Amino acid sequence: MGVSGAGKSTIGEMLGKALKCSFIDADDFHPQSNKEKMKKGIPLTDEDRTPWLEVLRDVVNATLVSGKTVILGCSALQKKYRDILRSADPNFEGGLCVVKFVLLDVGVSLLMDRVQKRAAEGKHFMPVELLQSQIDLLQVDDSEEIFKVDASLTPEAIVDDIKGSLF
Repeated sequence: MGVSGAGKSTIGEMLGKALKCSFIDADDFHPQSNKEKMKKGIPLTDEDRTPWLEVLRDVVNATLVSGKTVILGCSALQKKYRDILRSADPNFEGGLCVVKFVLLDVGVSLLMDRVQKRAAEGKHFMPVELLQSQIDLLQVDDSEEIFKVDASLTPEAIVDDIKGSLF
């Protein structure tokens, strides 16, 4: 999880390969209306995000029910969004949750550089102008026990850090 430019797709893909499981990029599930809104520099609302998160929850649930592990790269900026994703675990209400979150934590200037580079290369629909709105929306509650990793490290070091801490 993390804001745009944190490295969710890169790290998620690498972690999936390292753990021999599938990787799902949440951006692939955004409806075209969400992508168009973001391209225009308009931040998404909860009304935009909720159906998208519910689809992601259902995809993760299907994977968990089949007994497999999946890595999901998703912004999941607020606890209420993460709770939707946690509900993918069929036993979520009953206690421990198998859905875990890793925050790719990066300084603002590095994020800006990454998002600007990606935009200049035409690799993403998210413009740099929306980055601050995501940073402002990011909320991490210590009670959630979200693992934070320094995402300014090399991708290999980040994946090793995650593997060593969660698995």
